[in-house]
Amino acid sequence: MSDTIRAVVFDWAGTMVDFGCCAPVRALQSVLAEAGIQASEADIRRDMGMAKRAHIARLLAMPDLATQWQAIHGRAPGQTDIDALHDAVEPLMIAAAADCAELIPGAAATVATLRARDIRIGSNTGYTRAMMAAILPQAAAQGYAPDALVCAGETAEGRPSPLMLWRVLVELGIWPAAACVKVDDAPVGIAEGRNAGVWTVGVAASGNGVGLTANQLAALLPAERSSRIAASAALLREAGAHVVIDSVADLLPVLDEIEALRQAGGDPTSLVSRRD
Repeated sequence: MSDTIRAVVFDWAGTMVDFGCCAPVRALQSVLAEAGIQASEADIRRDMGMAKRAHIARLLAMPDLATQWQAIHGRAPGQTDIDALHDAVEPLMIAAAADCAELIPGAAATVATLRARDIRIGSNTGYTRAMMAAILPQAAAQGYAPDALVCAGETAEGRPSPLMLWRVLVELGIWPAAACVKVDDAPVGIAEGRNAGVWTVGVAASGNGVGLTANQLAALLPAERSSRIAASAALLREAGAHVVIDSVADLLPVLDEIEALRQAGGDPTSLVSRRD
């Protein structure tokens, strides 16, 4: 079987759209504030990439937020509360995601080159299908329409389980897993890729780890910008990313490296992260 890459599966916010992964922060902070809970941006970003219901459960389990909830409601948060917050956040997420649907620079050109190389394009996300409804046509209008998409809630478990990613590969008709690359800005998405047995590429500058828009990032002093990107990259490597790049615009040379590794007998389940 050929050692070429046959499919690339992309995350959405912070990877292909929404430089800085800002939409989920905006929506989750808002819905928690409406419930009387003050969550910091760092709180929200800690478990970014999970399905939103699971993400809300993680937030309410944080000691400070659980204490706030106890003080307001006189009891610990339960499953009914998680469900209610998830129902409340969905329309906020739909609106925020629609406002933050601009493709990350280089995304459309990267996808065009992948298609020219006959590489299939897949996608999965911590967003529900309803949350993606406005993003998909906006992304398509900018030149990005994946061949397969799996959303939160469409498999028995979300990230870091491999089920969403495996379902994408099934829909694409791609095997073996070692012929696929997962590109993600969140550690939980990298963990998903490693659990699925695919190659993993983390994007450090455009995603949740830095958490700034492109303009905000560019406005930083060079030393601070480099420091924040390096810290983001370290978290992605710790999660198991085989390679870390700044953004999807830097992906194509990495695919050539991965194909060379495959030709030399390299396997994603046994290789550790590249540290340079």
